[in-house]
Amino acid sequence: MGALFLTLVGGSTEAFGQQTTIAQVTPAVLGTPAIAAPQSLSVVIPNILQPAVQTQAVTAVTSVAKDVAKEGTWLYSHGWNLAALADRYGAGQPLDEEANCMAVAVYHEARGESAEGQLAVARVIMNRAMSGKYPTTWCGVVKQPWQFSFVNPRTGAMPSVDQTSACWRKAQGITRLAMANVVPSLPNDVLWYHANYVAPSWGHRLTKVSQIGAHIFYRA
Repeated sequence: MGALFLTLVGGSTEAFGQQTTIAQVTPAVLGTPAIAAPQSLSVVIPNILQPAVQTQAVTAVTSVAKDVAKEGTWLYSHGWNLAALADRYGAGQPLDEEANCMAVAVYHEARGESAEGQLAVARVIMNRAMSGKYPTTWCGVVKQPWQFSFVNPRTGAMPSVDQTSACWRKAQGITRLAMANVVPSLPNDVLWYHANYVAPSWGHRLTKVSQIGAHIFYRA
């Protein structure tokens, strides 16, 4: 979903039962879409066993996001599609640490997906941070052990990105648009997804919301 081991997003093979150990997953290879490597399992494992701590979710509405929201909303209402907007906002003021974590996740999890598919992955990250069931920051969500397969589950280290590539530019544009909430995407209660080439045991226990490209998205 790469993406929520969508490239492997998951914490337990039995999210609704006893926690078990997950086999080591091979991260997606840089420079290739995460969905192009079936060995890089792309599954978001529900983590409903976590206590719902009532803490304030991340709020990254910076002045940049506000500027993007104002202009982007106007452009979207006048016929600009998401791909065009992502290209427009692919460059600009450098992303802060939290936004960069989300952009890196979009890059590794969904760079082979459409703009809509990439925005959906960003939205799941944001939804998790606001849910009370997951870490309250975007970096915390992305680096949570066994949630995204491109992240080292023991150190939280993320592989580098090709900063000169069109894929990285697009991921940054999608992130800026997600922060600014310019284009409608998934509802706020959509917290999980997996790739369509896997069938996780938890899928039938959740409600399917939609499929966008190679990713299937769920709510509880």
